Amino acid sequence: MEATTRFETTNSEKYLQQLCKHFAHKVDVTLSDTQGECRFSCGSSILTLVDGALDIRVSAEDEAGLTDTKAVIEDHLLRFAFREAPPPFTWQAVT
Repeated sequence: MEATTRFETTNSEKYLQQLCKHFAHKVDVTLSDTQGECRFSCGSSILTLVDGALDIRVSAEDEAGLTDTKAVIEDHLLRFAFREAPPPFTWQAVT
């Protein structure tokens, strides 16, 4: 199962680095200049820099894992972006 969302921000590069470095303390992470992949026990997430945003793709074996993976990404990204007061995440299922 997979889902995607976009987090609009001028700080996308900063948040990509922060998230991946933070998660690397506990899970397997691959990070390049434009993309990071985090592999959690519940699922995985690919974060990709785009102009003025961070594209987020999460995947998991089942609905529970997908829900948990979304929650991990949302929770941490919102903590790092607390000054921006972003709108709620809008996830799209990938079919």
